[in-house]
Amino acid sequence: MSQKFDVVVIGAGPGGYVAAIRAAQLGLKTACIEKYQGKEGKTALGGTCLNVGCIPSKALLDSSYKFHEAHESFKVHGISTGEVAMDVPTMVARKDQIVKNLTGGVAGLMKANGVTVFEGHGKLLSGKQVEVTGLDGNTQVLGAESVILASGSKPVDIPPAPVDQKIIVDSTGALDFQSVPAKLGVIGAGVIGLELGSVWARLGAEVTVLEAMDKFLPAADEQISKEAFKVLSKQGLKILLGARVTGSEVKGDQVTVNFTNAEGEQQQTFDKLIVAVGRRPVTTDLLAADAGVDMDERGFIFVDDYCATSVPGVYAIGDVVRGAMLAHKASEEGVMVAERIAGHKSQMNYDLVPSVIYTHPEIAWVGKTEQALKSEGVEINVGTFPFAASGRAMAANDTAGLVKVIADAKTDRVLGVHVMGPAAAELVQQGAIGMEFGTSAEDLGMMVFSHPTMSEALHEAALAVNGHAIHIANRKKR
Repeated sequence: MSQKFDVVVIGAGPGGYVAAIRAAQLGLKTACIEKYQGKEGKTALGGTCLNVGCIPSKALLDSSYKFHEAHESFKVHGISTGEVAMDVPTMVARKDQIVKNLTGGVAGLMKANGVTVFEGHGKLLSGKQVEVTGLDGNTQVLGAESVILASGSKPVDIPPAPVDQKIIVDSTGALDFQSVPAKLGVIGAGVIGLELGSVWARLGAEVTVLEAMDKFLPAADEQISKEAFKVLSKQGLKILLGARVTGSEVKGDQVTVNFTNAEGEQQQTFDKLIVAVGRRPVTTDLLAADAGVDMDERGFIFVDDYCATSVPGVYAIGDVVRGAMLAHKASEEGVMVAERIAGHKSQMNYDLVPSVIYTHPEIAWVGKTEQALKSEGVEINVGTFPFAASGRAMAANDTAGLVKVIADAKTDRVLGVHVMGPAAAELVQQGAIGMEFGTSAEDLGMMVFSHPTMSEALHEAALAVNGHAIHIANRKKR
């Protein structure tokens, strides 16, 4: 055994690197192992989020939306331009530079906090020992008082559409197109499919989204998901629900996709096809046969409410455990686990983990949906406010969507905040802060919101819960 650490973290994604930094801040001798290599062939920290997920997709979303605005929306502001064109390689290169800056920043933070980084593959052995296989193939074994498994996830493959990263790509390949496909197919109308479909639709691609489920965004509040379907469809996303892909064939530079829907067997041909049907945990060769850590048949590691596994002193966080595969969920789990290892009684409120889809308008929510609460028999009051009635949204020419606040009818405690519209992610976070402290709709209504802001829509929706909205007609009065 070459070295001994208080904490060894396997994986340097948003869960792993945050856990490692927090553990080091708390005075624990900490190591972090990462094997991912970026485009330059060097180890890149930050995991899926920074390298091929959250950050690069948002870079492309922002670039493509600026192009869309220049092409479609400037005239209403009185701005005239010449012909607007998109240089796709430059857009992609900008995305790559942002990724490089951020992953380099994480490496700097690890060094500044005294975390020892090992480049290579980490594998948990028995007795809380961790084998590191370096990029050169050499191995060493690290000893640890505690181990945190944070190996992340990767895109799900489906047999009817095998990924070749040329014509049929996964979410990683979809970040590196060097030109706009004339016809783009997307399998999956989840977060990833809608975001990547939006990028290329804004740049001129004819986008068809094939979703096997009959419901659109079933995890979202029904009122929000119905409105989102209408708005995104108007933007050019042709979303086919109940469309189950049965096969595909690549011929030359195109792919023909076979699928079935309510109308029977269908077929469409695309220049590119993105497979975005979800992600699965990366646990291959993560655990030795005698490591003792329990997993389910899908590869998820069993943990308790504090991310402890079946082996004392071994924890698992992020995409390899239960719950939503979200970077911010993984990060907070990393902090919680590091602090518990250091002796603190930290915990995490899993009921208030926000979800965001970065289409435009954004779609975001925290807490429970109206349909979930009704199915539980909870009596509720609901307040909504449309951005069409927001002065700030009108000034920005960005009026699609609404804010929805759901409160317990007996206690007035806010149980859910759901937003589709400009700055939805930020407004939902305001709701999450209030809900963490047990806010009531009345509490939100009594707060002073600056004017004019998008957040006033949250204020008005909270007022509307009890029939007190000022800037829309109330459905009920008290």
